[in-house]
Amino acid sequence: MARNDTRWGNPAVYAAALLLIGVMLGPVIYIILGGFRTNSQIITDPAGLPHPWVGANYTDVLTSDTFWRQVGNSTIVALITTVAVVTLGVMASYVLARYKFRGRGAMYALFASGLMFPVTVAITPLYILVKNLGLVNTLPGVILPQIAFALPTTIIILVPFLRAIPKEIEEAAAIDRCSRLGFFWRMVLPLSVPGLITTGILAFIGSWNSYLLPLFILNDQDSFTLPLGVQAFSSQYSVDTAKVLAFTSLSMIPALVFFSLFERRIVGGLTGAVKG
Repeated sequence: MARNDTRWGNPAVYAAALLLIGVMLGPVIYIILGGFRTNSQIITDPAGLPHPWVGANYTDVLTSDTFWRQVGNSTIVALITTVAVVTLGVMASYVLARYKFRGRGAMYALFASGLMFPVTVAITPLYILVKNLGLVNTLPGVILPQIAFALPTTIIILVPFLRAIPKEIEEAAAIDRCSRLGFFWRMVLPLSVPGLITTGILAFIGSWNSYLLPLFILNDQDSFTLPLGVQAFSSQYSVDTAKVLAFTSLSMIPALVFFSLFERRIVGGLTGAVKG
């Protein structure tokens, strides 16, 4: 009879992991459940479960034109940002990874240094630039800076992917009279799909959750994205805590679902980047 050599490890590690998961998921669960309560329930028993369950808060939010308009704005901004970041990122990464030219190291270091400058540092000159371009209170005024700030992460992840493609494949393609552009479309892009998916997911979630940049650029409620919509809704219904919790939970559910569905893609893409 085979002996079971399964080792469960140190129980303290599992206890610490469960505690960490509870700390992370606790506020999310509280917000979602809070939307099914009334204000009187929250005041009477802040940590209690809904009794009875009230769905009117979610219904009111889901039937609001403002909510869906802000969902549409966030979707437009996130999708355009993601497509542009992945497209520009893979083209720049291909040049940095596969071509040798003077200043390549300096250019790569320049993109890497972009990771050290968050949007909070450049928000004032960025606002002046966007204002001079006439893009204040427009979605392009949010999209263009988001593309610029997402490119460094994208390039840092994609360059190892593209650099790891064997040189022999490129030489074989050249023997078959495949142009450099043809090699890029037929070989490079299919082989770098895990990295493209990873960077696309990171760009989408980062754009969807962005708050500071839209706060400075957008000042009309019709052009608000969801993070700004949550803040405006909280101010407008400050006395209706349950409805605010319902609006907040609905605004964060798309990002949570999106991240949960593609979590393995993110880990796999980052692992490939490290190996490359």
